[in-house]
This record gives sequence, C-alpha cells and structure tokens, in this order.
Amino acid sequence: MGSVSGTAVQPMLVFDGDCGFCTRTAHWISARWTRPARAEAWQRLGPDGLARIGLTEHEVRRAAYWVDARGRIFCGHAAVAKALGAGTPRDRILGGLLLTPPVSWLARPGYGLVARYRYRLPGATESCRV
Repeated sequence: MGSVSGTAVQPMLVFDGDCGFCTRTAHWISARWTRPARAEAWQRLGPDGLARIGLTEHEVRRAAYWVDARGRIFCGHAAVAKALGAGTPRDRILGGLLLTPPVSWLARPGYGLVARYRYRLPGATESCRV
C-alpha cells in the first residue's frame, strides 16, 4: 500500500465505527493485543486525522486499514493480519498465515466478500452497506 512520510506513529487499526460488525470485530482483535496499538473508528479521526495518517474517507469507507509504527499502510485482509500480529502468539501465527500463500490467495477475496456483504452479518446496520 503506501506510507505516511517519515512519521513514527503508534500502530493503529482504522475501522468503520458506524458498522456494528466492524466495531465488534475491531474490539475483539484489539482486546487481544499484547503490543502497543490502538483501534480507531475513522469517524472519530475525521478528515484531518485521516489525512495525517495518509488515508481518505473514500478509502476507509470500503475497508479496514492498519498503519504500522513506521507509517506503512495495509488494507483489507492485510490490515486484519497485521492487527492480529499485535496480539497473542496464536494471533500472530494466524495473522502470518493470512499473509502467506496459499491462505492469502483466499483471504484477499474472502475479505472483499465480507466487506461487501457486511450489512448482512450479525450486528450490522444499514449504514454498513458500501
């Protein structure tokens, strides 16, 4: 993906706070973190906060993002994998698998399907429709 120019930041998972499914998933992942990181709804960051980390509202409406400590930006299944990487040893293994072929070959379109149909998942609302 991209990166934030030369900035060191606390790792961050950026998710859609209007989507119940996304919010519950982000909270589940972040509750397991054993390394410093934060989960933020993009709505709380606002346009200026998003711009500071190198994202736009258009991007964050469509997928979750992970911004690592070096400012590198990961999207979709890679964001989930990186967020899991801040968790327990078991979570780190799962995150690594999501980035490794052949699992990654399924994770990318799988994430796309979940993102596209998230409004049909438990806890979702109509605002989850993208």
